[in-house]
Amino acid sequence: MFSDIEIAQKNEMAPIADVAKKIGIDENCLDFYGKYKAKITMPELRKFQKKVLDPKNRGKLILTTAVTPTPAGEGKSTVSIGLGDGLNKIGKKAVIALREPSLGPCFGIKGGACGGGYAQIVPMEEINLHFTGDIHAISIANNLIAALIDNHIQQGNALHLDPRTIIWKRCVDLNDRALRNITIGLGGRTDGVPREDHFVISVASELMAIVCLSVSISDLKKRIDNITICQTYDKRAVRFGELKCTGAIAALLKDAIRPNLVQTLEKNPVFVHGGPFANIAQGTNSINATYSALACGDYVVTEAGFAADLGAEKFMDIKCRTAGLSPDVVVIVATVRALKMHGGVAKADLSTPDTDSLRKGFENLAVHIENISKFGVPSVVAINKFVTDTEEEIELLKKLCAEKGSKAVLCEGWGKGGEGMTDLAHAVVEIAESGKSKFHYLYESHLSLADKVRVIATEIYRAKSVEFPPSVLKKLREYEERGFKELPVCIAKTQNSISHDPKLIGAPKDYVFPVRDCQLYSGAGFVVVLAGDIMTMPGLPKLPAALNIDVDDDGKISGLF
Repeated sequence: MFSDIEIAQKNEMAPIADVAKKIGIDENCLDFYGKYKAKITMPELRKFQKKVLDPKNRGKLILTTAVTPTPAGEGKSTVSIGLGDGLNKIGKKAVIALREPSLGPCFGIKGGACGGGYAQIVPMEEINLHFTGDIHAISIANNLIAALIDNHIQQGNALHLDPRTIIWKRCVDLNDRALRNITIGLGGRTDGVPREDHFVISVASELMAIVCLSVSISDLKKRIDNITICQTYDKRAVRFGELKCTGAIAALLKDAIRPNLVQTLEKNPVFVHGGPFANIAQGTNSINATYSALACGDYVVTEAGFAADLGAEKFMDIKCRTAGLSPDVVVIVATVRALKMHGGVAKADLSTPDTDSLRKGFENLAVHIENISKFGVPSVVAINKFVTDTEEEIELLKKLCAEKGSKAVLCEGWGKGGEGMTDLAHAVVEIAESGKSKFHYLYESHLSLADKVRVIATEIYRAKSVEFPPSVLKKLREYEERGFKELPVCIAKTQNSISHDPKLIGAPKDYVFPVRDCQLYSGAGFVVVLAGDIMTMPGLPKLPAALNIDVDDDGKISGLF
């Protein structure tokens, strides 16, 4: 049996110009990054945007989400990629739109984000590592903003910025816990003004969110202008635009705003662009990538990070609200193994048949089915098959899903590629074409920011109440007084539980949801609310994935997954 990277390396890729032709994109509308990667040109991107403004010209939008993650694995990206291949296999013109992998998980614990087995996107190693440099450009632009703020203070501080109130953080696309809280400006008078500073991982930065939610250079510059960076000594909020350096930041991002085109192992088109985490950011690929896919395909498969309580909720309430989109069907990925873990089975015992634990763990999937229904969108469950699954367990899972009103389909994309996903493809087409989706947001814009948090916590996380420190309520009221009441909220919490507590597996309910802090992302257009012990700069595990990665004299990489 070959590893994921070995399967990818044995694959013979098609020139990306040939893949583009399948969906009507001429090679003159591409900027090539070698033979197998390309960016869409701005004129072509504008053409796509104009086309999708009319819903009649859009493809059907299929959102992939999953059950709450476990160490057993769920395979959301594998199912998304396999479904795209499966749709093409049954004769549909399907395009996939995914996020870019972050280097943090690649060298940490989660690994890459290119799928697995025979449902992968390629060139796998390049996509997982530097790709076309988008995340690097965002990191440099983010840190230029930080440097310009500190330089303004050093060079006379004409705007009277209060260094103690600076909320703009530096970033790096690695898991580096030592950078979470630092002191800068030490040394002498020429080395800056000493102050406390912080780092976030690049994919959690506001600038990553801005790139993912901007549709043009002018939109990008407007959002950069509107970034709140700090307060003055007399407590006036300061926007970055007041430093009059927005053009320089946009110049660094002029290519990063354009979607990237790659391919599946079966040579089907995939737009890969933007990489925000769903536990600490909005967790969806860029609007531009989704628009491009909707303009080129009759069916578009996209995904939102982690489970329906995180990525799917943010897709609906943040991305769809910003982009004017609505999904036609949602695919919820589940595995027998993951559900047994939610039922209390240890990872070492997952190969042992256990229908009782599966039935108990199904409560987690049931919550996510209910969560999707609260947006008025029909769902189908994709059972991502593992070799240890028994027929009895699979049939029980199908029966339990049917009782919740959601069809479950066995998927074998990992082992068979698109051929193993045709049943799901047919099921998705049937639902998407039925017109059953009556999409609506979870909450209305006119609610207070605190009430929006309460709606998400009680309706999606199943909490009985929300605990706000007085300092957070004060900040939320200040945001509203400054005209930001209409913004959606982006809750940052653990991905390992529907709740705020990673130890509460399964389907916890009737607990108190503790809010810790909040921050205004006025450029991106949402308010981040932090809950529990969530960190915006992850740390490396005791045995990081970096231990297994190597490269030989020919440049061939091994150990990446």
